[in-house]
Amino acid sequence: MMLRIRSRDGLERIQIDGPHLSISQLKSLIESQLQIPIQNQTLSTDQNLLLAKTPADLLRFSDMADPSTPLSALKLSHGSIVFLYYHGERTVPGRPAVIPAGSFGRKMTIDDLIAKQTRITRQESPHCDSVSFDRDSANAFQRYVNETLAFAIKRGGFMYGTVSEEGKVEVDFIYEPPQQGLEDDLVLLRDPEEEKLVDAIAAGLGRKRVGFIFTQTIMQSKKDYNFSNKEILQSAELHAESELKEWVTVVVKLEANEDGTADVHFEAFQMSDMCVKLFKDGWFVTEFGEDDDPKLSKMKKDVVVGGKDVKEVDNDFFLVVVKIFDHQGPLSSTFPIENRNNLVTMKALKSHLDRTKSLPFVKRISDFHLLLFLAKSHGLGSDVPALAECIETQTAVPEGYKLLIESMADTS
Repeated sequence: MMLRIRSRDGLERIQIDGPHLSISQLKSLIESQLQIPIQNQTLSTDQNLLLAKTPADLLRFSDMADPSTPLSALKLSHGSIVFLYYHGERTVPGRPAVIPAGSFGRKMTIDDLIAKQTRITRQESPHCDSVSFDRDSANAFQRYVNETLAFAIKRGGFMYGTVSEEGKVEVDFIYEPPQQGLEDDLVLLRDPEEEKLVDAIAAGLGRKRVGFIFTQTIMQSKKDYNFSNKEILQSAELHAESELKEWVTVVVKLEANEDGTADVHFEAFQMSDMCVKLFKDGWFVTEFGEDDDPKLSKMKKDVVVGGKDVKEVDNDFFLVVVKIFDHQGPLSSTFPIENRNNLVTMKALKSHLDRTKSLPFVKRISDFHLLLFLAKSHGLGSDVPALAECIETQTAVPEGYKLLIESMADTS
């Protein structure tokens, strides 16, 4: 039985006894027939292995990582191609020695050049299986941008919730940081201390930061794109910062219907792995001119799209669609939301407690925005995570906390 081995040196052939051989035995044959040490070999049935540039890149190709796997399990038969990445140098019979990249005066083969190119293709599958919104939280966000801001300026927030083993994201509340919304831009005026409080409260509630949500304006709805170049850049930055593979980005927009009415739409995406990598590696141009097309992202170096070298990439290449659902979460979203036009005062706390006085106290304070208000009021920050844990476990709030919160409300 013959297998074809494709590496940076081109296409070579090796003879094996049959598909019953294991990957470990295949590597031994490659060592004996092609003179490449076993410890230097990485094998895969995925041709993108040849585009790997770093050890971290190689870890993505795991289909042939188990040395005991038989070749038959990978559906390899006579004439099949296996892709080989190897470290070091070797002399190929009938060819000049191939010298590792970086050596002065080296000669590069066509395969070397191909391996060095950065190709941008569409990523078919997201790491996030789906995202589901707590209905009340989503409605509170869209109602504000629709009824108060009239989709005239941009608004954004961080989504908090849970991620299942299957990659399903559930969003239970949205934190809206200090920000400046413009017609086509969104500036987050991030407060590290406030964000630490938010993360501590979320941890007490058994939640974590899982994504970013933002709105587009009415003027943007007239443009022919899903994300603008500025939105791609901001979304990629936040995705990279999160280090969460299931991180999801949601855009909220107002779309006109044929009858002249308009509906609010939520659309969910992930930034592609390539997009996040390019951002981390500093490939994106971060300054924008008036004549720049917003549906194109500019690169500092040439990339390959559709077989052509370009420095402008259609933003859609960086987006991976995520399914979107809704659910009824355990928290309420009736307390005034932070960092909006109206200052939240103790009167809001008293009004909230009066309105919910028929409920058990733990239910009355089961609202993230109320907890954040308490954390920022009268030095209660260090105590609020403990209150959050009471809410998460639905256990009685200690009497001392209850009296303190009620006395705060009575001072309004």
